Amino acid sequence: MFARLVDYLHAGASASGGILTVALMLLFGFALTRITKRLKLPNVTAYIITGILIGPYCLNLVSDTVADNTAFLPNIALAFIAFSTGQFFRLNSLRGNGMKVLIITVLEACVASIFVFIAAFYILKMDLAFSTVLAALASATAPASTMMTIRQTGAHGDFVNTLLQVVALDDVVGLIAYSIAISVALASSASGSGFELKNIISPVLINFASVFIGAMLGVFLKILLPPNRSTDNRLIISVAILFAFCGICEMLGVSPLLGCMFMSTVYINITDDDKLFKQLNYFSPPILLLFFVRSGVCFELDALTGGGNEGETSLLTLGIVYFLVRIAGKYAGAFIGCLMTHKNKLVRNYLGLALIPQAGVAIGLAELGARTLGGATGSALRTVILASSVLYELIGPACAKLSLALSHSYDKNVNEEKILTAQEEDQLIVNLLIERIREIQRELPEHSQPVPVEADNSPRTRSLMNRQNLRPFQRVK
Repeated sequence: MFARLVDYLHAGASASGGILTVALMLLFGFALTRITKRLKLPNVTAYIITGILIGPYCLNLVSDTVADNTAFLPNIALAFIAFSTGQFFRLNSLRGNGMKVLIITVLEACVASIFVFIAAFYILKMDLAFSTVLAALASATAPASTMMTIRQTGAHGDFVNTLLQVVALDDVVGLIAYSIAISVALASSASGSGFELKNIISPVLINFASVFIGAMLGVFLKILLPPNRSTDNRLIISVAILFAFCGICEMLGVSPLLGCMFMSTVYINITDDDKLFKQLNYFSPPILLLFFVRSGVCFELDALTGGGNEGETSLLTLGIVYFLVRIAGKYAGAFIGCLMTHKNKLVRNYLGLALIPQAGVAIGLAELGARTLGGATGSALRTVILASSVLYELIGPACAKLSLALSHSYDKNVNEEKILTAQEEDQLIVNLLIERIREIQRELPEHSQPVPVEADNSPRTRSLMNRQNLRPFQRVK
């Protein structure tokens, strides 16, 4: 029976097979969150593990056709993630905290890149082109798992605001670092023709173009979403704009992250409308689930057994070194940045833990770098980034959640998915009202004579007062 199901799911480009595969991805992803929830792990971890389990190295339920036909998912998911992140770039908050965030971001990104370059070039003796591009990719951080972890825990406060702004700006630094690194790599490789200014300027100009288009679409979105627009139409228009922008970025060959961030930043600053973001947060979870499950499905385990780009170091060894050294660099850079900007102790000590995840942007840039460098060097670059990204997404969300708990950004003893019953809600409201009445009584001026309150001596009232430890006659103090 199971073999027949697998054969049916793999049967060509069958529409029913594709639909069933998507349904299995959603159901398996949800089911595994029931286990990770008991282990106090974020949902993102469950989604990655689900993809590995139903992928070709375990149950083999997802065919290559489905994986190829859903290649658009990463860009769509990253667009929603970036759009949600942009809402935190309000000008009034950036004026007071913007320079501090910029210093922290540059340091944590650059220190991680320096650590990885030293380990790859000087210790593992990889060639300059490979080491330079790999170091540049180390600067990127994945906002997806961090955003989902924050949403799942309901965390808030200075630590969360700093983290979100650092993660958002981190991709800007990563893209600039990649543009410089690929120029150095081409100049140092045998096929390179020396340093050319266009190798640096061209990617930067294209990214600036995507940022400008995103900002203009933010203004356009404000025009299309007046206050009297219905909820359904607001969702339709905003999703259509995001999809259209993803298509434009695909034509330009750039990531939609920066443009979507600027789109939402412009929108929130000219409208102060946060309802749209809440509405999109209800729409995006299935898309994000499929994105992370697909990442697990596409993980190529057997590629790690191959040799490095020069045959001296195995990709498994290189991947482990990259994995550990990047974590050390991220933590050290964040710690130094927070120390320089006089951030409080909780932010300084635990921000680095939340910057471990790496996926979307790094994977996209790795694919671009692999095509640019070509040959064994490009293949090795792609393999290392894909393999390490899966590991980062497995432990990264857990580390991000730990950092949120240690920084007291949320109550770790609270069950995030607990739903109160109607009786519990009523009791909570009664307790809040009683506490408010007591606060008002304490704020009133004292009287020389006690003011009796006429009591309702019905059995129901006496029972309620006994439960709340009240007497039928109170003195107003």
